[in-house]
Amino acid sequence: MVEKRKILVVEDNDFVRMQIVKFLNDAEYDTIEGTNGDEAMKLINREIDVAIVDLRMEPKDGFEFIRAIRADDIKTPVILVTGDQDPELLSEASKLGVSAVLMKPVQKDRLVKTVERTMRIVARAS
Repeated sequence: MVEKRKILVVEDNDFVRMQIVKFLNDAEYDTIEGTNGDEAMKLINREIDVAIVDLRMEPKDGFEFIRAIRADDIKTPVILVTGDQDPELLSEASKLGVSAVLMKPVQKDRLVKTVERTMRIVARAS
């Protein structure tokens, strides 16, 4: 049996988080859920294949979460999810090594394809 890939979904909006989790579960991924960056710090570990993280959360936002895991030498790829249209966002995401940025509302096909592409890139690099 092939082991399912684990994806951490960090989103403070319950509806959006449940929707993303459903899309990923439908695509046969295992999911772990967090509601903010602080909670996600307790959930992130080396077994997480990809983290899907909302940008705007309190008390720790998506960028703060990414900085914190990179400072702990956790190289888990991160896909950022946001409704923010700020052009500076892409620049900051690039500096932090974000794998992809998805705009809300997240579309199922785009989400699954982005996760698959991210995992292929990571597999090639290792």
